[in-house]
Parts: sequence; structure tokens; C-alpha cells
Amino acid sequence: MHQTNFIVREPLLDPKQRVIGYELCWQQQNGREVGPADLESLVGFVAEHLVDADQNWLLRDKLLFIDAVPAMLSTDALHALPPERTVLSMSTRELANNDTRAAVQALRAGGVGISLRGANLDLLGKNLSPVASYAEVRFSGADVATQARTYAAAKASTLRMVGRPVATWPDFDACAALGLDAFVGKLHLTPRDGGNTKGMNPAQAIILQLMQMVQNNEDVPKIEAVLKRDPALIYKLLRFINSAGFGAGRQIESLRQAIAMLGYAPLYRWLVLLLATASSSGYSPVLMETAVVRARLCELLGQKFLPRGEGEYLFVAGMFSLLDRLLGLPMKEVLDTIQLPDEVVRALLTRDGVYGPYLALAEACELNSQLVASMAASLDISPLDVNKAHLSALAWAQNVTT
Repeated sequence: MHQTNFIVREPLLDPKQRVIGYELCWQQQNGREVGPADLESLVGFVAEHLVDADQNWLLRDKLLFIDAVPAMLSTDALHALPPERTVLSMSTRELANNDTRAAVQALRAGGVGISLRGANLDLLGKNLSPVASYAEVRFSGADVATQARTYAAAKASTLRMVGRPVATWPDFDACAALGLDAFVGKLHLTPRDGGNTKGMNPAQAIILQLMQMVQNNEDVPKIEAVLKRDPALIYKLLRFINSAGFGAGRQIESLRQAIAMLGYAPLYRWLVLLLATASSSGYSPVLMETAVVRARLCELLGQKFLPRGEGEYLFVAGMFSLLDRLLGLPMKEVLDTIQLPDEVVRALLTRDGVYGPYLALAEACELNSQLVASMAASLDISPLDVNKAHLSALAWAQNVTT
């Protein structure tokens, strides 16, 4: 499949700040409109890479929001996606056509969600609820709370409201309090204020010490002794290694067994993930999930180009690139707390060196940046390979348990 477009993702949050789904779309290149054929190819590509051979949905319980036009409502690829996890975004204007309306109603009967753009508030809950499951409402200007109140009042019981763009946490709180169901904005890159004291908590201090010990190839009994200082860490490690995703094949019951079974490189990666989830300030689930996707995407982007084993450094660079926000500390302070290879530090501070360009490309995929194409070209990575890595990272992040 030849591709010239790049996939861009936007997370959808529920009122509890959890990621309930992703909106995937093609980035418009050089001002070219995204047409029906492009949208159809996106559905096909998603079906190919997010549904496995046993028809399992690799995003697990997440919804997929994807733009649709009437011409693609009968595409075969649509039937490969799980209907209860698929939401097609359409313009209300297109529902004026009787054939389109009939096709949409057939999809709804089959369990596919429909999200409407440009819905008239007066019609919400009247003409639209039989056809749509979601209505997208757009905020403009400063007073998001007042607009949200209007939308909430107009909401029908069966119709869920998706607000966009919800770009600040106070606006998010106003929308959540007023009954909107989901939100799209840049909140996945914004720490929540009002967390606990900024800085490291005791659990993170132990994790950092363990990371340092693993890096220095300390003996297993020494690592075990430090782990024993935090019973919650032991529980998480044993739960992780006995999870179906890890596939140890037998129940692991001792710390020593767990460390031996994992090996030092995977243990280090697990500790990096744990360091972020142990955060007590500025933390929101969406920020954590973004960090995990970014870390895996960095690793996959560099896989073909860097020596075996360096993927760990790319993973760490991706994960640490959001650690300042997760911990509520300046990046320099974060880097002062742990020794990292010089090239990882360089990537985090300047986005150059060996790893920096891969990190910059992974970030650009989150931001719908027009620089994605030039960054990918400079690394000699094709749009197809960037898109495959992006969806693979998204799927991988759903399986991470700490």
C-alpha cells in the first residue's frame, strides 16, 4: 500500500480524565483536501493493523472515532472493525439525503456509533437521536462554561455530547460538571495543576535507586533488598510478570525468580514505566498513556536504523520526555536525579543527536504538525512505516500493566 499521508491521533477523555478512545485522521498535506478515497483507505489501514488474525480489537475497550462521508459507508473494511467500538463522524448536512440517512440507520442498527458535526441545538434529542449516538459541539471564544451549559440543557438522554476544542483543565472541569460526556483538546500534553507537592515521592526515590542499580548491573540479591523496602512495588512486579501479556507460562512467586525471568533490560523498562505511574503531582491518566505511546513509537521508529539494543534508549527518551510534566519538576531537575546516557540527555534537552530526531518525530505525530513529512524524510522513514509504527505503539500501550 503506497501512502503519502500521515495519521494523526487525538485522545478523547471522559469526565474522569480517562482516555475512552482516539480520533484518527489523515493529516492534510500541502493544502490538499482529504477526499472519500483517503477516508476509505484510512478505515482499511486501521482494520488491517488494529484487528488481529483472531478478530480481536487491539485497542481493547477504546473507541475509535473516524471521519466518514456517504461514499464510504458501504466499504467492506468498515465491517472488519468492531461495530461497538467504531464511531463514524459525519456532518448533519449529509443526513438530509434519504439514501445516506438510510445507510446510517442501517449502520446504527448494526451497532456502529455515529457522531454528528454541526448539529442544530434545537434538534438535539428530537430528529437526531434515532440516527446519532454522539453530537459534536464546538466551543468558540472565551466563555466555554456558558456554552457548555447551553449544550447540556439541550442534551437528550440517549445522545452523548463531545466537546471540542477543550484546551484547558478549568474548561474541562466546567464541561464535565455540566454533563458533557467526552472532550477533545490538547489536554494529553498538559499536566493538571493542584496535585500534591511537586517532586519525588518515596516510591519514586526507590524506583530511581533501582534503575541506577540495574544500569550498573548490580547483583540480584542487592536489587531484591531494595525492592523489599516497598511492598507495593513487589506486588506490582509479581502482578506484571504473572500477567497474560507477559506470558511467563508458570506462576512466579519470588522476587528473585521475577528478576531472573525478566532480565535487566526489560526490568529497566518496567521501572521507567513505573516511575511515571508512581507520580503524585500534575498527574492525569491521559498524560501517562501519551508517554507510553510516545516511548514505544520512538522505539519502533528507530528499530530499522539503530543497532540492536538501542531501542531501550529510545524508549527511555520517549518516556522521560513527559516525565517533567508527570512529576511536576523542570526537566533539568529530573535529569539531575538519575544518570542517563549522554545521547538520551541530549535528545531530551535539544531533540538532536542520535535519538533526538526520532523523539521529535513521535511528538510531531501527536500535534498534527506540518513538520511530520520533512522529519520522516530526513530519517528516511516512509509514511507507511511511520503510520504502521504509530498504530502498533497505540495497540502496545493498551497492554501495559504496571
